[in-house]
Amino acid sequence: MRPSAGFICGIGTDIVSIGRIEGLIQRFGERFLNKVFTRKEVLESKGRPQYFAGRFAVKESVLKALGTGLQCGTRWKDIETLTFPNGMPYVLSTGKVQKLIEARGAGDFWVSVTHDGDTAVAFVVLSGGLP
Repeated sequence: MRPSAGFICGIGTDIVSIGRIEGLIQRFGERFLNKVFTRKEVLESKGRPQYFAGRFAVKESVLKALGTGLQCGTRWKDIETLTFPNGMPYVLSTGKVQKLIEARGAGDFWVSVTHDGDTAVAFVVLSGGLP
């Protein structure tokens, strides 16, 4: 029997220094942005370091929810975090990350991102799959 769509099969959280991400952008510029973020994420950011830090924290949180980290062929850009018009973030997955999600029978992400001072925090719940 398959679990209901509300079954939690992974959680992940991450905390990121906005200053650290800002430093990486200053040091590596487009090279860093193009390695980690999708074109849509970069466009939606409007150059705001807090946006990039929050999205970086989401990417880390998704990898933790999957229990893989950045291995098994996963890539940063396999995880895309965008924002609905009401401000709520959502995650789209592609590549190896999507294959790992499908292998679990999962597919729904619940995402929360917050910022305070020089810190961005993300919390992700992956639901709909097998434990």
